[in-house]
Amino acid sequence: MSVVCIIPARYASSRYPGKPLAELRGATGVARSLIERSWLAAQEAAGLDAVYVATDDEQIRAAAEAFGAKVLMTSDTCRNGTERCAEALRQLGDGVEMVINLQGDAPLTPAWFLEDLIEGLRADSQAALATPILRCDGETLVALKADRASGRVGGTTAVIDSERHALYFSKEVIPYTAEDYAPDALTPVFHHVGVYAYRPWALHAYPDWVPGPLEGLEGLEQLRFLEAGHKVRCIEVAARGRKFWELNNPEDVPRIEAMLAEMGVP
Repeated sequence: MSVVCIIPARYASSRYPGKPLAELRGATGVARSLIERSWLAAQEAAGLDAVYVATDDEQIRAAAEAFGAKVLMTSDTCRNGTERCAEALRQLGDGVEMVINLQGDAPLTPAWFLEDLIEGLRADSQAALATPILRCDGETLVALKADRASGRVGGTTAVIDSERHALYFSKEVIPYTAEDYAPDALTPVFHHVGVYAYRPWALHAYPDWVPGPLEGLEGLEQLRFLEAGHKVRCIEVAARGRKFWELNNPEDVPRIEAMLAEMGVP
């Protein structure tokens, strides 16, 4: 049985066309594409037996193979990254214990996020999948609210129950809090990290479920599991001093480059 990581990547995007090939400069000034930086992040995690890039685009395929990635070509009809991972899994066949979906816009994902995710899904037999959440500090909460106030779709937040199963995910900042927090103070808001660990049966079934109204409104693929009645385990991960942010909009490039420089990532 194996744990495989699949990085879904598509060129077409309404908000940021060509995003996987956008270049980010690290601490040494070297520019690497977003997809390469996401692939490099996956290489750091223990417990992964293989890492693949799944795409429908020849430019992304060529770029990924150039930096040494294994590529699975998928159709252009996949509606989101989870459907692309499901199609890639069908190509891999049997013998897969778990599929990790590291979305190609999360180059700052630390290795222990993936490692904690694998351990967390193995420990929760009720869950169809697991995903990490990161408790926001005051600085991150301000950044999330600023994105929404400016009309940008930024990070996603998560609300959980007492057993740490997801109640809801939203592109709005939830739960509501009127309190002002110090930059390093912990808040009641959880930033959802766009990584998933699926049980193969759930991933195989996912494309056949009709997308529900909440998925349509929010544009969040993980809501399809909740609307179909399946449990999503949320694994609270620790930042350990690392900054985390996804590349959702072109305006995020300088923010992520500054974080790469601060962390000394080449």
